[in-house]
Amino acid sequence: MAVTTRLAWLHEKILQNHFGGKRLSLLYKGSVHGFYSGDLLDRCCNQGPTLTVIYGEHRIIGAYAEESYQERKAASIILFALQETKISEWKLGLCTPERLFCHDNVKYNSTTNFQIELRNRKVIMGSKTTEDLGLVQNCTISIQDCEVFRCEDLLDERKIKGVTELRKSLLSALRTYEPYGSLVPQIRILLLGPVGAGKSSFFNSVKSVFQGHVTHQALVGTDRTGISEKYRTYFIRDGKDGQYLPFILCDSLGLGEKEGGLCRDDIFYILNGNIRDRYQFNPMESIKLSHRDYIDSPSLKDRIHCVAFVFDVSSMEHFSSQMIVKIRRLRRELINAGVVHVALLTHVDSMDLITKGDLIEIDRCVPLRSKLEEVQRKLGFALSDISVVSNYSSEWELDPVKDVLILSALRRMLWAADDFLEDLPLETGNQRKVIIKCAQGRKL
Repeated sequence: MAVTTRLAWLHEKILQNHFGGKRLSLLYKGSVHGFYSGDLLDRCCNQGPTLTVIYGEHRIIGAYAEESYQERKAASIILFALQETKISEWKLGLCTPERLFCHDNVKYNSTTNFQIELRNRKVIMGSKTTEDLGLVQNCTISIQDCEVFRCEDLLDERKIKGVTELRKSLLSALRTYEPYGSLVPQIRILLLGPVGAGKSSFFNSVKSVFQGHVTHQALVGTDRTGISEKYRTYFIRDGKDGQYLPFILCDSLGLGEKEGGLCRDDIFYILNGNIRDRYQFNPMESIKLSHRDYIDSPSLKDRIHCVAFVFDVSSMEHFSSQMIVKIRRLRRELINAGVVHVALLTHVDSMDLITKGDLIEIDRCVPLRSKLEEVQRKLGFALSDISVVSNYSSEWELDPVKDVLILSALRRMLWAADDFLEDLPLETGNQRKVIIKCAQGRKL
């Protein structure tokens, strides 16, 4: 049976971040392996940096060893106290594991100011240490349990190699992607969402990955007012060979609360392929059929093949009831029209306590998982249809972890678009064959 930690997820994240972004692997647990210093040292010596966590009745304290514990060899020790979400530390300095854990009957030394007596289930510390850790003046703490963790870098060489290989695989798959049935030469993906959600930033991020350097073709606002006022259809050239990639990202005016923002009718004109690139939106009324940017008879290649709703992960909890109703109504209309759609959560790296290591293992990240469930609960998206990304905003260099999130989200959109093409209705003399013939005749 696997031994599990008593440490709450929130406290684990606080400790991980405080001591430099570490992965904690449980080596020893007093309530399982016995409260004997010899057993602890047998399991925890020569394991690299370790974190000892002591659970008292009302507090958590412990010690971080910056080097491996070795027999009768002093290591640099940092003491800490964790109270709710606040952590304090005090540098104990060099100390042997025998003295720290009272092994071989090494007695408490007032100059050491700290000692863990496992056999007696108590921690003794001097008043100065107690004060520096911000604890109540109680020099002895009863031990309810004791755990020791090996501390490893969240992104070690093996994980970085795995991320790099996944990035390479995703790039190759997307570069060679072909839309279902070759019905269209390129998939059109409409980015739709509230003002300031990160739609334009997502396009910039996708282009950056394929160009091999950070780029900002689409202007991005610095606040929640947004900046996209025109309909833009972005073709992206591959930085590897200069060829256009098999998808087009379409950016639009953001959705407003009550008035303002993208008109409902304009959304469906975009979906049908009736609006040209660079059309200037009017938040007060939809496009006129006589407008020069109105396409009277769009073909399948002009239509939107997948809609990606883009949401800022930090704004989900503040969504107004009007915005929730608007998005739910729009989703129902898309479903009735047979238009596939997915959700994209941006700015996930801005969430509290989220590390780059969490972005590799999203399914195991508790706060991210709760955000996905919040989107599912409020807006009705299936969990499998929700992707998370960290867009490029102020960075100068590409990051393989960010790239993998961006490419994975794009791949999910293309899969959804294939579902749309495959599900095209067969009407009036096998419409799908007519569409294919039409596409071939126009050299699409």
